[in-house]
Amino acid sequence: MIRKSQEEGAKERELYNKLRRAERSGLTMHPGPTVRNPHELYYLKMQRTRDKPEKMPENNKARKLRVCVATCNRADYSKLAPIMFGLKAHPDEFELEVMVLGSHLIDDYGNTFRMIEQDDFDIGSKLHTIVRGEDEAAMVESVGLALVKLPDVLHRLRPDVLVVHGDRFDALALATAAALMNIRILHLEGGEVSGTIDDSIRHAISKLAHYHACCTRSAEQHLIAMCENHSRILLAGCPSYDKLLAAHHRDDYMDIIKKWLGDHVKENDYIVALQHPVTTDIKNSVKIYELMLDALISFNKRTLILFPNIDAGSKEMVRVMRRKGVEQHHNFCAVKHVPFEQFIQLVCHAGAMIGNSSCGVREAGAFGTPVINLGSRQTGRETGENVLHVRDADTQNKIYQALELQFGKRYPCSKIYGDGNAVPRILKFLQSIDLDEPLQKSFCFPPVKEWDISQDIDHILETQSALAVDLGGTNLRVAIVSMAGKIVKKYTQENPKTFEARIQLILKMCAEVLIDAVNLNCRILGVGVSTGGRVNPQDGVVLHSTKLIQEWSSIDIRTPISDTLHLPVWVDNDGNCAALAEKKFGHGKGVENFVTIITGTGIGGGIIQHNELIHGSTFCAAELGHIMVSLDGPECTCGSLGCIEAYASGMALQREAKRLHDEDALSVEGMMDVKNNELVSAVHLINAARLGNSRAKEALRTAGVALGVGIVNILHMVNPSMVILSGVLASHYLDPVQQVIRQRALASAQTIQVMTSDLIDPALMGAASMVLDYTTRRLY
Repeated sequence: MIRKSQEEGAKERELYNKLRRAERSGLTMHPGPTVRNPHELYYLKMQRTRDKPEKMPENNKARKLRVCVATCNRADYSKLAPIMFGLKAHPDEFELEVMVLGSHLIDDYGNTFRMIEQDDFDIGSKLHTIVRGEDEAAMVESVGLALVKLPDVLHRLRPDVLVVHGDRFDALALATAAALMNIRILHLEGGEVSGTIDDSIRHAISKLAHYHACCTRSAEQHLIAMCENHSRILLAGCPSYDKLLAAHHRDDYMDIIKKWLGDHVKENDYIVALQHPVTTDIKNSVKIYELMLDALISFNKRTLILFPNIDAGSKEMVRVMRRKGVEQHHNFCAVKHVPFEQFIQLVCHAGAMIGNSSCGVREAGAFGTPVINLGSRQTGRETGENVLHVRDADTQNKIYQALELQFGKRYPCSKIYGDGNAVPRILKFLQSIDLDEPLQKSFCFPPVKEWDISQDIDHILETQSALAVDLGGTNLRVAIVSMAGKIVKKYTQENPKTFEARIQLILKMCAEVLIDAVNLNCRILGVGVSTGGRVNPQDGVVLHSTKLIQEWSSIDIRTPISDTLHLPVWVDNDGNCAALAEKKFGHGKGVENFVTIITGTGIGGGIIQHNELIHGSTFCAAELGHIMVSLDGPECTCGSLGCIEAYASGMALQREAKRLHDEDALSVEGMMDVKNNELVSAVHLINAARLGNSRAKEALRTAGVALGVGIVNILHMVNPSMVILSGVLASHYLDPVQQVIRQRALASAQTIQVMTSDLIDPALMGAASMVLDYTTRRLY
């Protein structure tokens, strides 16, 4: 087979040289009865195409950017297809050429070029570049065969930009040929780390490529560390997520599941298996494949298993599959290819996915599908919490136990690899390419850009932002908050009284805000939710809420928001959020130990100790409003007596204002009378005290003293270096609190600084800080 390919290549070159000599001598060779060899027809057509003068643009318009997209296999087409559709949708700006090569054209791998034709793309060139053998030598020979065939095709197409994807040996041949022929290369998914020979190929392509569209912040940093020019790197996200996030919610998903797995299969009750060979350790990867099949047979669940790719070792893996009778086994459905739109549905609704495909650590995370990643093929990949690694998959029992741990679980949706807007960014990036600038790459030696420099992408100018949600007793507020702590836009609606209406309003407002965020050029990294009551932030569950928010106990807030928006979600108590806001944006920035007390309708707060927020064993730490300062004080909403909240909250002041009003003791000269139909509030009490009403002054002083006594207890317990009073009542309590501390605190605690917050919306800012802190310090 190898010798045949070499002989064919020699004949093709001889024929081509013959045609060239004939043309130079003034002869014309016509494809007719005397031309029998199909290669002659091809080269004659190619020669005429070469010799046609390039048409000048009409009406002095700038000519279209000619973009050639080269796809080698079913996996890279799922990433390239959204870009191809985007290019095709803008015929005034782009001229699309499609080149197909590699395993697309092999029957044993499903002849997957047909799905490109079904998507209504005109395939300009089909190159048979695979030398069969499925071993190391065949891979090398395939690269060589591609290098022999590519120059003529690239010379005929004359693309301005060649788009190549990933880390396949076919892509290396494409990049090598294009770089040597002075064709600009846009490389997708460079800078990632996975393991095996794929890393070496991927990084080699990155060094040949002129432009990069990467998926993650870490990949961008790796490219910069590899001395790639950061102005030619686009942090776009994965293009497949554009289609994946938009299309995976389909009403007919059960029809697709039944089509591939049978009529009796239920949602979340089947497995998708996809294992490829590891070319640097073929023997071990075949062993892991055999152990995986044994574990799946023992696990006894319906399984869709896809054939491995064409890499060296795949032939041995297929032999193992057939030796074990997988293709005839009643629990297995073995297939060569599943169309991407249907594969999305199958992965989304699976009980688990197992193998070593990049789909498991990338796309499956967008659905929260549990994944078991076997072996070393994806070592170093950034993954969501849905992935369980079995790197030393050396026993069937270990893989079986992993299946038991993962099967049937659901995880929060992850957007590590994209937010669904990659294609518009890539098209914008392509439009920005200046074809007049020098083609020769310039490397940035030796410095690596610092984080705060590289996060500003000049060609996109997107603002890294958080979606902050404040679930109050009266209003639901949603805001877009930038990395710098600026509220870009805020939305407020009255909070519904029922659970169902409240959840629906949250989802509706958040979805609408996400649309606005694109128009405002803000990239949303995640969602932070601030709410009253006791919250388990690990699970995103409100355990017990306040009386102000009814029907809101044991409620999982994180999952519905994450499933709807495909974003990571953090949830915490509003007092804790206020502390986090001070830590990131306020007086607590750079302070290791401090306490925030939020004074509003209720009294709450948060404790920062050694730069970390304290939650406690049952998530009720920092319930500062329920510190008792009197054994026989007024009744609190918690049912106890004498809590700080019973004295100093907005509700407590409202109660005192109503009592004084009922006694006709609230009015004072200069104060407008309370109308009969007007609700008496804490504002009336504060205004009366400001205008000299002695009863109102006394009520405020009592509230301030109660708060001060509680703060003295806090000083003696956790010994912070700072106390920050936040909320609408903070300024009214500052003086009495400081006075109580001077009178009643230990001498060592009297010098502790007490100040009022400068933050306008601490709950919203704190909700945003959970997102901004976590997403920018995440380690993989």
